[in-house]
Amino acid sequence: MVARSQQGDKEAFTELVRRYQRLAISIAYRMSGDAMLAEDAAQEAFLRAWQRLASFEHRGAGSFRAWLCRIVTNMTTDLLRKAHLTAPMEALSLPGGVCPDEAHLRQEQAQAVQAAILRLPEASRATLILREYEGLSYREISEALGIPMGTVMSRLNYARNRLREELASQQVSESAS
Repeated sequence: MVARSQQGDKEAFTELVRRYQRLAISIAYRMSGDAMLAEDAAQEAFLRAWQRLASFEHRGAGSFRAWLCRIVTNMTTDLLRKAHLTAPMEALSLPGGVCPDEAHLRQEQAQAVQAAILRLPEASRATLILREYEGLSYREISEALGIPMGTVMSRLNYARNRLREELASQQVSESAS
């Protein structure tokens, strides 16, 4: 599909968009917490990918997926800088059959985790999202962000530790009230 797209086959590129659209929107949403911004970032990322598709192989990226993740991450970061977005992420939907008290608790916990992720530095946030939410390997993250594998590991370690500390301090302050 990538080779056909590079030759100008718009139907092949449409298939790539179909395959990776959910991934692009998910990355952008988890980075921004804003559904509309995520849609815009994904759309802009695919447009940029189409425009730069000819350079894909020459850039040394190992896979289209990792290359696209890098574009989405950069586009989302650019849009966030422009918007100065600080609003918390929407709550995750919960499965049916959960009692209201439990649903409320889960919603609060999800919001606390998502708000803590949004407070991470952009580089650490992107690394954490690509690994924990999108399931990319360390190698894919390295390719997607254009950083060495050691940097991927240190950013993940930093992000996980910071989240753990922040969430633990929130629990302590809530139980003291």
